[in-house]
Amino acid sequence: MTGTTTGAVSGTGTGRRRRRRLLTGVLVAAALVLGAGLYWAEPWKLWQNSTVNEALPAPAAAPGSSRPGTAPAPGPQTVAQGSLISHEHSTTGTVKLVKLPDGSRTLRLENLDTSSGPDLRVWLTDAPVKEGADGWFVFDDGKHVSLGKLKGNKGDQNYEIPADVDLADYSSVTIWCDRFNVSFGAAALQAV
Repeated sequence: MTGTTTGAVSGTGTGRRRRRRLLTGVLVAAALVLGAGLYWAEPWKLWQNSTVNEALPAPAAAPGSSRPGTAPAPGPQTVAQGSLISHEHSTTGTVKLVKLPDGSRTLRLENLDTSSGPDLRVWLTDAPVKEGADGWFVFDDGKHVSLGKLKGNKGDQNYEIPADVDLADYSSVTIWCDRFNVSFGAAALQAV
């Protein structure tokens, strides 16, 4: 009888140790998955603000242009613009496509105010701007070109438009979260 009792106690101890190891393994795996998820999603960025206040690129003064009787060099010219509407996150501001005197083009965000987030980009797109959740996911369905990472979630910012981009192919701008494939906000462009 003593041998049977000892075996039962020993078996119970082994079972408890196995359950503890299993529970420890599950907890470690859950902590790793949670840590990786937090690292990937970066939720803390929603509470961080970064303000950028860039001036519109100024034309370089041409040599000898300060002579009396000479016409001033032409300044930057807005060729299209639109107002940002909110999508996944509250977003306001103005978008302008600006032609500079040297022929280069810049996309300008003015008075931008949106949430910060992981992997935000500024895109020119051919997608229509739709209100509400219907407009959140449409911008990567068609033609789009990334002008780079969003410099800050607040302020005035400039993004160079590559010379080979035909602006006639694009009708909107979005602040696009590449990590979650969703628009934070967008603007339809209207010729000025």
